[in-house]
Amino acid sequence: MVTGDLLSRARAGDGEAFRELAESHRRELQVHCYRMLGSFADAEDAVQETMLAAWQGIGGFAEERASLRTWLYKIATNRCLNARRAARRRPAREWDMSQFEPPVPTPRDEPVWLQPFPDTLLEAAVDRPLGPEARYEQTEATSLAFVTALQLLPPRQVAVLILRDVLGFHASEVAEMLEVTVESVNSALKRARASLQRRQQLAAGRPPPPTAGSPAEEVIVARFVRAWESADLDALVALLTDDVFIAMPPEPFGYEGRDLVARYWARQFGAGRRFDLVPTRANGQPAFGAYLSVPGGIRHATGFYVLTLAGNRICAMTRFDTSVLSWFGLPRSLPSR
Repeated sequence: MVTGDLLSRARAGDGEAFRELAESHRRELQVHCYRMLGSFADAEDAVQETMLAAWQGIGGFAEERASLRTWLYKIATNRCLNARRAARRRPAREWDMSQFEPPVPTPRDEPVWLQPFPDTLLEAAVDRPLGPEARYEQTEATSLAFVTALQLLPPRQVAVLILRDVLGFHASEVAEMLEVTVESVNSALKRARASLQRRQQLAAGRPPPPTAGSPAEEVIVARFVRAWESADLDALVALLTDDVFIAMPPEPFGYEGRDLVARYWARQFGAGRRFDLVPTRANGQPAFGAYLSVPGGIRHATGFYVLTLAGNRICAMTRFDTSVLSWFGLPRSLPSR
């Protein structure tokens, strides 16, 4: 429960008291909105809207009905539902795959709006206590694969699954947040779980990734960096699973399979191009800012890569554009060597 004196002062219009009450929840709400929306930028906007709405409505907050944390999650969830529904009304861009030079990418039925989330911000949120009915580890529930799968569900199913299975709220609490019946919550959860299970079965044969920061992870990451920076295509291909996929949000296509990825990378390293990688972490996974290496010149950023590992192999790489670099404290260019 919240401190009664702070709540009384906030209801009386004391902004400092409200910030003291609400700000401790900001980071976990940001992660929640990110899971709902798949977008770091949109999550930040949703949290800002949540805090404004909470400040405007704090006078009507009844502590005996729900905790402040639950009330904030209710506001944030409904802001995200509105954003998801608005996004679904925007027409999708159509692509003519014949326009591409070989190797031609593989179309994919995935969300076209997906962004990475910095681990430095996750660390402040994933250690929050969960409800007794949570089914997912917090690290698993922030992986790119999980967030991607969420974006393919209908908005209400996304909200129910996150609130119930990721955060562990009771069905009655979720029903109150969404202003629906408990039966409606249980029905949506059943459908969401079935959809996720079908997607998880596709990767069921893969070994689990090594623990974040473990020696096993460090070995494969070091091998990848050495091979990438030296443009050693054979060494890179040896690190891949047979069904590896390179995704490039927001484009709804990528490169699937070891052979196609090898051809794509061969073109990328063509004409002697070399790249330097600056390591970081996103969504609990190894990530890198990539910079074009120019002898004696400034090295400009060309992209941001997130690796998905399966055992001691790479099963996916997600490439984002350079607009995400600042979220990870990475510059747009590096000085010459």
